Amino acid sequence: MKTVGIIVSVLVVELILLVIFVNSGLYNVSTMSPDPGFIHWIFSNTSDNSAEHYSKGIAVPALTDSSMIVEGYGHYHEMCETCHGAPGVERSEIGQGLYPHPPNLVHSAKEMGPGRLFWVIKNGIKSTGMPGFGKTHSDQKIWAIVAFLEKMKDMTPQEYAALQNPPAAEKNTELKSHRDHERKRM
Repeated sequence: MKTVGIIVSVLVVELILLVIFVNSGLYNVSTMSPDPGFIHWIFSNTSDNSAEHYSKGIAVPALTDSSMIVEGYGHYHEMCETCHGAPGVERSEIGQGLYPHPPNLVHSAKEMGPGRLFWVIKNGIKSTGMPGFGKTHSDQKIWAIVAFLEKMKDMTPQEYAALQNPPAAEKNTELKSHRDHERKRM
């Protein structure tokens, strides 16, 4: 019984010290001062494991439809490129100023898988600058972004640049067929 009392006393003292530390303002929250290794490890692993846990079981639709990929490019170019960059495109000053640094999705998308990408885009990640787009985008639009990311991970800088220039992009048969289909619908 004495051991339980000692453990409880130690936990109470640690809790009091934690409250004092939190209220002291001593921890530097500046993005110019990276977290110490242990703190970085805690946040990084918590974030990674949470996204992995909550994305399990997400049913992934077919992501090869060219119109879906083109739509996803539009969303990525407008909303994501600033922070994450793209093939041949560096992060903007905003993306460079964020901490933790946003991942380069050309590389990270290869490791994450479509279900996890969908979950992160839809829900965001607290305290990272990654917003959740689930409030402003339908699941269909989020899947379009994922479809584009799946395509982008193997894209060259020249192929990405061609998407920004519609006449050059017309040479890409997938994009041309999408635009032809859209013109017929009008």
